[in-house]
Amino acid sequence: MAVNRRLVAVFAADVEGYSRLMGADEVGTLRGLTERRAILDKLIGEHRGRIANTAGDSVLAEFGSAVDAVQCAVEAQAALAEANSGLAPDRRISFRIGIHIGDVMVRAGDLFGDGVNIAARLQSIAKPGGVCISGTTYDQVRKVLPITFADLGAVQVKNIQESIRAYQAVNETTEPAFLANTDSPPPLPDKPSIAVLPFQNMSGDPEQEYFADGVVEEIITALSRFKSLFVIARNSSFTYKGRAVDIKQVGRELGVRYVLEGSVRKSAGKVRINGQLIDSATGSHVWANRFEGKLEDVFELQDQITTRVVGELLTSVEAAEMERANRKPTANLDAYDCYWRGVATLRKFTKSSTEAALAYLLKATDLDQNFASAYGIAAVVYAIRKQNFWMVDVAQESAEAIRVARRAVELGEMNEVALCNGGYALGSIAGEVDLAAECIRRGLAMNPNFVFGWMYSAFVHQWLGEHEISLADVRQWARLSPRDPLLWLGKLISAASHMYLGHFEEAISLADQVVTGWPTYMPGWRLLAVSKAFAGDVASANIAARKALELDPFLTVSAMVALYPLRRAVDVERLREGYLRAGFPP
Repeated sequence: MAVNRRLVAVFAADVEGYSRLMGADEVGTLRGLTERRAILDKLIGEHRGRIANTAGDSVLAEFGSAVDAVQCAVEAQAALAEANSGLAPDRRISFRIGIHIGDVMVRAGDLFGDGVNIAARLQSIAKPGGVCISGTTYDQVRKVLPITFADLGAVQVKNIQESIRAYQAVNETTEPAFLANTDSPPPLPDKPSIAVLPFQNMSGDPEQEYFADGVVEEIITALSRFKSLFVIARNSSFTYKGRAVDIKQVGRELGVRYVLEGSVRKSAGKVRINGQLIDSATGSHVWANRFEGKLEDVFELQDQITTRVVGELLTSVEAAEMERANRKPTANLDAYDCYWRGVATLRKFTKSSTEAALAYLLKATDLDQNFASAYGIAAVVYAIRKQNFWMVDVAQESAEAIRVARRAVELGEMNEVALCNGGYALGSIAGEVDLAAECIRRGLAMNPNFVFGWMYSAFVHQWLGEHEISLADVRQWARLSPRDPLLWLGKLISAASHMYLGHFEEAISLADQVVTGWPTYMPGWRLLAVSKAFAGDVASANIAARKALELDPFLTVSAMVALYPLRRAVDVERLREGYLRAGFPP
């Protein structure tokens, strides 16, 4: 039989919890499925799609246009949500939809190949009633469709070797999986507050995106060093990247009075930065200006922007505070370039991306052996590799991690990035938890807006057995970065603290949110298994343990307990007992 190949937008839809629904009410479920399939089929046809296959509760279709496929999916979910309105939660029939642009094989009208497999995997990580698309699809639709997308990062899915960049469409019926769920906007702080949105890359070269992002992060870092300002963290402000935004809405969602936005153009050895400061309450411009110069002047241009913003927001600023805020990270532009390439690469959060990030960061330290921040971030990359069992030579990488972490702390006397990152790595890898706590305390004293310092503080207080303080650290992190895509990790930290405190239902609730939002993140399943075991639900604990072992078949109780430098013997024993009760191999 002839097999043809073509490039299409693959649309994969599947009913969430179909077996459960059928077990509860076969007749009602089939009737409801027929009604919803009629809605779905009609919209696929209206958007010029072709249904290639249906199997029970699933639909596979192809579109010649990514825009048509995504628009169809979002409209379908809105129509299906309307069909579910008024029904009891256990009677609702909800679809998950995944979309990917890829090469497929077509045989007898059906679709096969990696393009189909990836769409199906994206469907599996979408929320019920949600739409999850691949990075290649997002690139095609982000400037065309008036749809908000939440960046879920690089996710590893079953039977696909490479990680997939995933985005979730955000609308009135579905919230992004990893954003904080709040019933009301955060209140305005009692001091001037600001968020810096991602600047547009006007260079005409997508490869320069990291440079534009780096400029913004340096401005955020400089502003955050003013204790008299409240500055939203990078991870929250960057959730608006690539979107047309309403500044008033941004102000409400982040709980800030002012928003800074702009653009960066880097070309032929020159840099031009445009910036405008906006009052989010009124939408009016406070000021707008253009800063330009040679590439080697980029630090001075960032200083000028920071100084102007601070001058508008504060009536007086201590000279020492201004000097520290405008401190140069390095005088070596090549080291600076490697640093931001490394930071950008790390955010893909895969084993291969940590390897690539380390290469960039260590190159930065070779080019400037006093580049404190580069040492600090490199140390944390090693810690990430340890915690995810990604180290190839554990002894060699651990020794190197301790070396760069000590160098970061040594150089970081007045640098919160180096102090907090280096200290955290020494606690995680060398077990020097008291030193870690002291480094992080000093870093946060210098810059209480440094959101990663609060994240590291939450970890370290948990290792010390100070679980209530750890919970408070996570709350402070969430206020500084209320839309942080990493807040799922805050939920994981909080779940562990509740588990150690014996609050097992709270731990289960939080851990369940983590595995629902990121089903391929193995530590979430580990913690859910332990919490379920202590709550007396051994059957569910065994299921969660099996999920964790599917993601990493080599897990053992002894190895998992050894991951954390827990100070209190009671915490070590609780963790070990929980793993054993859940059914992990010793």
